Amino acid sequence: MDPNIRWQSHAVDVNARALIKGQRPCLIWLTGLSGAGKSTLADALERRLFAAGRHTYLLDGDNLRHGLNRDLGFGPEDRRENIRRVGEVGALMLDAGLIVIAAFISPFRADRDLVRALVPGRFIEVHVSTPLSVCEGRDPKGLYLKARTGQLRNFTGIDSPFEVPLAAEVSVDTSSLSVDEGVECICRYLAAAGFIDA
Repeated sequence: MDPNIRWQSHAVDVNARALIKGQRPCLIWLTGLSGAGKSTLADALERRLFAAGRHTYLLDGDNLRHGLNRDLGFGPEDRRENIRRVGEVGALMLDAGLIVIAAFISPFRADRDLVRALVPGRFIEVHVSTPLSVCEGRDPKGLYLKARTGQLRNFTGIDSPFEVPLAAEVSVDTSSLSVDEGVECICRYLAAAGFIDA
């Protein structure tokens, strides 16, 4: 980094911003295969937290690839950069005192660990652990079919790996739990960890 660039401290900090919102900021990171139910869970979770008066923001993988990350492809290096950028955005939003929900395939453990290190003590990994066979059966975007027929390369779960979290704070399998039950699992963890009221 350029030695002429210095970090500027400000009088209003994360604690002040969190206090005025009456909440503890955290980054709830949903990871899993395409079609696992990440976006559906993330949307339902944000609706529940928002209805309870929490200040939230939802970062969705597809949405960020329309703007901030539209210059990135799907090879390993671009995937890493995609997650790095999202992690930096998430960290800024935590600094603003928000509860941030991120829904990204984020297949590589090292990339998720990098984001965890950016926001120590405030990263909650939710493994949406729906099996590949179920995700492929759903195939809401027709991507598995394209990957299986060779029309789509570097597709997670087919010709690109998904590294399962080793110690996710929460695991939700949407093939055996409803959306509401999955949201309840996440909220129970948030309450137990002191991020939201029980």
